[in-house]
Amino acid sequence: MRNPRPVLGALGAVALVAALATAASSQTTSSKAPTSAKAKAADSGSPFSGAAVPDLPTPLRLRAFAVNMNSAGRPTSGTLDIVVERWSTPAEVDRLRTVLEEKPDNLLSAVQKIKPRAGFVRTQGSLGWDLHFARETQLPDGSHRIILGSDRPMSFWELSSQSRSADYQFMLVEIRLDKNGKGQGTLAPAAAVDYDSDTKTLEIENYSSQPVKLTQVEIVK
Repeated sequence: MRNPRPVLGALGAVALVAALATAASSQTTSSKAPTSAKAKAADSGSPFSGAAVPDLPTPLRLRAFAVNMNSAGRPTSGTLDIVVERWSTPAEVDRLRTVLEEKPDNLLSAVQKIKPRAGFVRTQGSLGWDLHFARETQLPDGSHRIILGSDRPMSFWELSSQSRSADYQFMLVEIRLDKNGKGQGTLAPAAAVDYDSDTKTLEIENYSSQPVKLTQVEIVK
């Protein structure tokens, strides 16, 4: 497993999304990167493991109230629209899992090559950003776990200056919906993911001290 930098490596859109779900519930502060949060997710809880048979229809339109606790001064908030146009295929999931385990540096490229897009996310008034990975699993109690992932938009300055933030290449989203189509979730706008082949775990590192909270999530009909 490679770990030459404070970040855990190039994270995959697919893995990154699933990773977020776990990162939200079990973050700890990284000693190598004081401003980031690191979490480990057992492979059994990753977006690549187990049978995920989509039960929710597509297109699936969700609306959430997002609260960002990382902004300077005081928290910022706003409405977020998420649209899932299709669920990732088993072949796409297997391909990303293989890349993550064998060549994690190629994960970003593998995610960006997935066509067509899985959907998009946008704030009100914006054009939105494409999602490359979407997976849904129905849980024993009838609720749904949705994992979304994508690369993230980065400015020319961020890329050219080789800023530490440029190593956090993915956006991850995890949402839990109850039987009535309402719930909550988390969003990591900048995350890094790596895979520990020895322990069979995903290692997720969030650039910010904590992910964005998604509250009042509901299906829009």
